[in-house]
Amino acid sequence: MKITFLGTGTSQGIPVIGSEHPVCLSTDPKDKRLRVSVLISWENHNFVIDCGPDFRQQMLTNNIQKLDGILFTHEHADHTAGIDDIRPFFFRQGDIPIYAHRRVIDSLKHRFDYIFADENRYPGAPAVKVQEVKNNEPFGIGDLLAIPIEAHHNRLQVFGYRVGDFAYLTDVKTIEQAEIDKLKGVKVLCVNALRKEHHHSHFNLDEALAFVKEVKPHKAYFTHISHMLGFHADVERDLPKDVHLAYDNLSIEL
Repeated sequence: MKITFLGTGTSQGIPVIGSEHPVCLSTDPKDKRLRVSVLISWENHNFVIDCGPDFRQQMLTNNIQKLDGILFTHEHADHTAGIDDIRPFFFRQGDIPIYAHRRVIDSLKHRFDYIFADENRYPGAPAVKVQEVKNNEPFGIGDLLAIPIEAHHNRLQVFGYRVGDFAYLTDVKTIEQAEIDKLKGVKVLCVNALRKEHHHSHFNLDEALAFVKEVKPHKAYFTHISHMLGFHADVERDLPKDVHLAYDNLSIEL
């Protein structure tokens, strides 16, 4: 299995438009972050988790020729706004499978009604096959099993996913012990670490580190990073062994 971090930034990306923050002015490519998304590939399968406004650019940068499905964590724009850009995949493959909580499906139907239309479809519109994700109900993607991991983004329910020995959670602030137990034994854990200061709806760096310590993966990667966390090189240098900052287009093999 190959994991490619398509984007590792928070909702505004890095650099932030108009910002003169030192991280936004950095010339280090690892300090430039598109909106958060990850590609899971094995054999002839390609599944992405989340489909934000940078989706088209991410697909082109990584030369993705085939898309087998999208797993959504929640409905916020930085995780869903790129869904129209599935059109080239749809034109070649037909309806694209999507997997999401019922609330997220309803949000997408409201915002992108033309994608979900049953009648009088616009000829250029993409179409999807919808599968509702429910907690404690694993589901198949390709020939593997995806296990939903329920957490909360402030008061909003979000799903992370475990696929084999890889687990991906983003926009997490709180998570129950029963959900943490589903992650035990995972080899690679990816979780959000927004900044060093406290945040009302995201793990900060200390909370992310504490979460890694509890799950005990072989390796951990942090994502959904804002410019307020600091320069990539500085933060990476101070992290514990086997804990890393992810960066855009980083690929790892499991």
